[in-house]
Amino acid sequence: MGAKTWMVVHAEGDTRSLLRSRQALDESATRDFVARLFPGRKFRDQGRGDLSYTNPPKGKLFAGSYPSLRIAASIEFGKDYPSKLPAQYIAPTGTTYLHAMHSVVDWFAFAVWENGILVRALSLSPDSGILEDIGDRLAFEHPFWDGKHPAVEPDEDPSAYPFPFHPLELGEAALKEFFGYQLEGFIDPELLEPEHIPLLHFIQVKPWWRFW
Repeated sequence: MGAKTWMVVHAEGDTRSLLRSRQALDESATRDFVARLFPGRKFRDQGRGDLSYTNPPKGKLFAGSYPSLRIAASIEFGKDYPSKLPAQYIAPTGTTYLHAMHSVVDWFAFAVWENGILVRALSLSPDSGILEDIGDRLAFEHPFWDGKHPAVEPDEDPSAYPFPFHPLELGEAALKEFFGYQLEGFIDPELLEPEHIPLLHFIQVKPWWRFW
């Protein structure tokens, strides 16, 4: 698996339905959204991308604002402890999702806030173990914790892997549950194709007086 993500989504309503409705990207509202998320920082436009690529490098930002839905992707969201996401990135109303995974280290993390209140956060990797496990497990998680999606082959010792599932497979299940699409593995053809959801790309502009 080679998928990587670090993104935050604000939704007023069912996120999957909002994405599937293919609402038009509002470029002006997107720039306002970026300014609210990162006050005091300057960004300039750097073209377009889409929801299939949400792991921009440092200094870059991907974002999109649609009616009742806002998406931002930044390396700043790829933190080991998702519950510690600064308040400025969490919507006071509706649902906020954080989804982050890194295939190189098999790490996955997510968090969900309802009306600004954290209801679930999880972060884990085979090398670091469970870094964070807050709140009740969500319905889509249970089959993974119950061993129905084992990380090892049937003829292998289950203790050879620290979890009863692979974190990236859970990460793909979270993408499907929250947003109605997946990036890798067996993909249901009925799912949303993230390439159809446009995002604006930005690059941070450093003050002229900085030399580092």
